[in-house]
Amino acid sequence: MSTPKKYVDYVGMFKAAAFCSLLLIIGTVVMYFTKGINYGVDFRGGVEVQVKFKEKVALSELRDLMNEKKVALSQLQSIGDESQNEFLLKLETDKGDLNAVSTQVSTVLNEKYGENSYEILKNDIVGPKAGAELRTSAFKALAWAILAIMIYLALRFDYKFAPGAIAALIHDVTIIIGAFILTQKEFSLQIVAALLAIIGYSVNDTVVIYDRVREIEVSHPGLSTAETVNRALNETMSRTIITSMTVLGVSLVMLFLGGSVIHDFFFAMTIGVILGVYSTIFIAIPMTVIYEKLVAKKAA
Repeated sequence: MSTPKKYVDYVGMFKAAAFCSLLLIIGTVVMYFTKGINYGVDFRGGVEVQVKFKEKVALSELRDLMNEKKVALSQLQSIGDESQNEFLLKLETDKGDLNAVSTQVSTVLNEKYGENSYEILKNDIVGPKAGAELRTSAFKALAWAILAIMIYLALRFDYKFAPGAIAALIHDVTIIIGAFILTQKEFSLQIVAALLAIIGYSVNDTVVIYDRVREIEVSHPGLSTAETVNRALNETMSRTIITSMTVLGVSLVMLFLGGSVIHDFFFAMTIGVILGVYSTIFIAIPMTVIYEKLVAKKAA
């Protein structure tokens, strides 16, 4: 097995990468305590009403109407193209009577457009308690996913591979949450689904490189762990770039052309794909070397 013509010392870049990542994670923690996560209706409690008009209605017109009638509107977005005349209204209130808020929307629409001029396609009500339970369940799902991956890597490969992969996954999830705090985009069940998808995608890339590391350990037993890891990264780099650029291309198209309903999902996916490549190359794989050195030092 020959060394790639262009050989890059990725392990040697670990300290610089770790410093940059640490700054981003610290920034996320600071923003969490100062700005907080902008939880969506799913996690905070509220009402979602999806309405379809028979005649053309402008988004701005509908927003002005809701504001004029003092409807507790937190977000209004158009679904699909303008010709569909379909809108999603997200409402919240501190008064606790979510049914009254939902009824108020129908009343306002009836007064302005008439009862037969529109159709309610969806009317979801989530109480504050249910929202809090969903929020807890969502973060538990992320934690269980990461734990399951750690167990799989320890069994499938070797215990030394698990810490780096888990650190990379926690790194990716934390920074994506930081991006949502920074932009104050709504953090909803849709975003949790995106995070789970990113976890799966990121660890898949990591596993491919780990498999190459294991192959090189068998074929070149005389190499140090750092040399083995660097060789594996260099040999799989073209595959990593091609795969990631393909996924990123699709994600960017959906981000800019997919419409407002899936915009935040692909916002998370786009950041996640970029972070997944970065953390796999500069965090997960080099940490295998760091971890092995720590274990050897402790055993000495």
